[in-house]
Formats: sequence, C-alpha cells, structure tokens
Amino acid sequence: MQAIKEQITLIANESDAARQQVMSTLQDLLFSFETTEDTIHRYGHMNIQTAVVQVGINLGLFKYLSQHEKPLTVDEISEKSGTDPQLMVRFLRFLAAAGTVHETGKDQYVANHVTHNLSDRAVEVGISHYFNTAAPPAQFLPAFLEQIGYRNPVTEIHTAFKLAFDTDLNAYEWFGQNPAQLNHFNTYMALRRKPDSTWLSVYPVAAEAAGWPSEKPLYVNIGGGVGHQCAQFREKYPNLPGRVMLQDLPHSVAQALPTPGVENMAHNMLEPQPVVGAKFYYLRAVLHNHPPHTIRLVLENMKAAMGPESVLLIDEMVLPESGVNFNAASIDMTMLSVFASMERTEAQWRLVFEDVGLELVRTYTYYPRNYESVMDVRLPRAK
Repeated sequence: MQAIKEQITLIANESDAARQQVMSTLQDLLFSFETTEDTIHRYGHMNIQTAVVQVGINLGLFKYLSQHEKPLTVDEISEKSGTDPQLMVRFLRFLAAAGTVHETGKDQYVANHVTHNLSDRAVEVGISHYFNTAAPPAQFLPAFLEQIGYRNPVTEIHTAFKLAFDTDLNAYEWFGQNPAQLNHFNTYMALRRKPDSTWLSVYPVAAEAAGWPSEKPLYVNIGGGVGHQCAQFREKYPNLPGRVMLQDLPHSVAQALPTPGVENMAHNMLEPQPVVGAKFYYLRAVLHNHPPHTIRLVLENMKAAMGPESVLLIDEMVLPESGVNFNAASIDMTMLSVFASMERTEAQWRLVFEDVGLELVRTYTYYPRNYESVMDVRLPRAK
C-alpha cells in the first residue's frame, strides 16, 4: 500500500493539473466503496464538520498546533485556548476522525497537512465567510426552490438569503449592517489569490493604453471593494499615465486602502456612470452577483459612459461547456442561493453582452483551475 501511495504522490507532484486529476480520481474511487450508511453520514455530517472547524478557527487551535512539531496534550491545548478540557477532548476527537488533525495517542494530537492549511489567514477568513454568510442561505435553498416552483430564480426580491437571515435587505445592504461578515468577505477576496494569478498577468495593458493622455481616466474599478485591484494595478504600472479610480458603495470605500495615485469614489453601479471616456472599466466578480435585469442595467450604464477607445474588462469565471469542477459548481450554487444569479459559459456571457449592444472581443484566462478569466468587451466595431 505504501508503494502505491508513493507512486500516486509522484504523479500528483507533476503539475497542478495532475494533482487535481489525482484528487478527482481518488475521490471517485473512495465514493465507489461507500455503503448506504457511509453516504448518509458523509452528507448528513457535512455541516457539523464545518461548524467544528469554525470553532477551531475561533479558538486559534490550528495556528497553535501548527506552531509545534511535536504532539501536544489535551491539557496543553485547553490551557492555551482557555477551553474546558472535556470539551476539547470531544472536539479534537472529531477533528482527528475527520482528518483535520492527527491523533498520536491517548489525549495527544499533532498538526497534519490540513491543520497547516487551516492555520493560513486566507483559509481562516474564507471559511468564516462561507460558514457565517454563505451557509445559512444554502440551508434554506430547498424551501426556497419549493416556494418558487423549482424555476431558475431571476429576481433579487425573493431569495434564499433573505429567508435565511429573515431580512428585506439584499446581500449588499445586509453587509453594510454586518461589519464582521463584511470584513471576512473583503479580507478573503484580498488574500485568496496570489498577485501573479490575476488578469494583469495575461492582459496587454501597456499596449492597449499606449499614448493615453495623462489627464484622462485610465482605469476605473467598479465594485472594487477596498481597492486591492487598484493597488495591484498601480504597483504593476506605476508610470502609466492617466487617473486610477476606485468605485464602490460608501461602506466599502470608507475602508479603502490608502494607495498613492488612486482616487476613491462612492458610487452605486446601478446609477449612471459619472466617469466618462475612461480607457479601462474593470469589474471583477461583480456581474455574477446579480440577476439578469440588474446585469443589463449595469452594462447599459457602462456602455453609455464608454468612448470609442474604451475597453470594458469583465473579470469572472468562464465555465467550460462540460466537466465543470466542484469548486466552480459550488460557487454557482452560492450565487443561486444568495443572489438569484449564476455563473456562465463563454457562450452565455456573449449573449449577455450582445443583448445590450456590446461585443465580446476576446477572453483571457489567467487562472485555469477555477476558470477565472478577463473578458475584453467593447462597443461594436464597424462591419
């Protein structure tokens, strides 16, 4: 068995694509061994596993274990976290059974690979975001779909999100009143991608902006949160002439990074775009958060502001026509439950743009694992 494990590890280490293929194949193999009882417990206890991991994050448990190479006792862990030892025994027992920590003996535990992953700041805030904000709407998704007759939802007026949080607010308004959840979301968005895995690594910014006048708007990031994308843009192109601008709702702009050379502007994208004739209008992971009628309004606002040389850069997942991976399919389900929105294939995106009189010129994929791509969209070219 050890020889088989070593051979599989060698294959997985060949490339990220190979690693993903090995994980998918092993998962299919694992599921093929399941009894009906195994399947019940795998699905039935998914929410318990995330809840216990969230408790571990709250206690700093995974960071503490990751700081020690040798096993720690339950008493040591309990004292460090200020937790009842009897309760800690139960949590660590569960985490070990779930493969999250490694049990070395009676009441002794040590960090494993997953423990180290869970000690990473991006993972901490990511799980906190999913557990506290995305998971409750998923719990209400069956009741919501039954209420609407199992149709594809197309309006933000009635969503599983609103049922889950018993609110009339949409997700953006709700975030404004829930700063802890907003902080988890913003921090996760900032940390989840390495700087070299962005649209800036594939799109020919300098060539497209050659000769652009310094007094005109160069780059406008609409719905840009606290400005991480603007900061990355300025860092990569510090000498490119033109104004760089961040736009988002007031509660996000109020927390904007103090990046030199970036102008911050409170703006609702559902209202007419005040910056006219910019070279690049950039929206990252924005449109997938909205139902069709809102996407149309946003794009119409952008089209009205665009000049002949303007480029609308839409940074989204562009799904393949088949074989979508679990992570991307899961995000699509989150869009369904929270926003009554969806992820799309390139053909679906093209139709969205054509519907408002815009043209998808080219798609640049920069993070193939999650199909993350930037779409170059322009006013129609003369035939």
